[in-house]
Parts: sequence; structure tokens; C-alpha cells
Amino acid sequence: TFYASPSPDADAYVKPGSKVSKDSIVCIVEAMKLFNEIEAEVEGEIVEVLAKNGQLVEYGQPLFLVKP
Repeated sequence: TFYASPSPDADAYVKPGSKVSKDSIVCIVEAMKLFNEIEAEVEGEIVEVLAKNGQLVEYGQPLFLVKP
């Protein structure tokens, strides 16, 4: 499950226009009751968030579009 923020009442980690580096936390993915902070794999600017908050996501599924 994709979560855009650390808690329901918190701001999203990133949104379109946000700058990220390779160690920036961009979201949380829950798998088997474990919450995993996901780091950006590249440096750049978030163009689009492809997953909706609370959406079930699959391994390898793109979550963001990033412009280098």
C-alpha cells in the first residue's frame, strides 16, 4: 500500500515540483504489515505522483515521474 505522507494529517513527502536527491524519502510502502520508507533512486524534480494515497501497489510499479 502506497502512503504519500508519514501520517494521515501530515504533508506529503513530495509533490510535483519537489526536488529530490538519491537519499530523499519520497513515500512509505506497506508490505506484510511492515512500513518501508522509500528513497528516491535518482536526483531530480518530481513531475508527477503516479500512485494515489492508500492505493495497493505492486513490486516494480513506477510510483513517480522524475525529471533529472
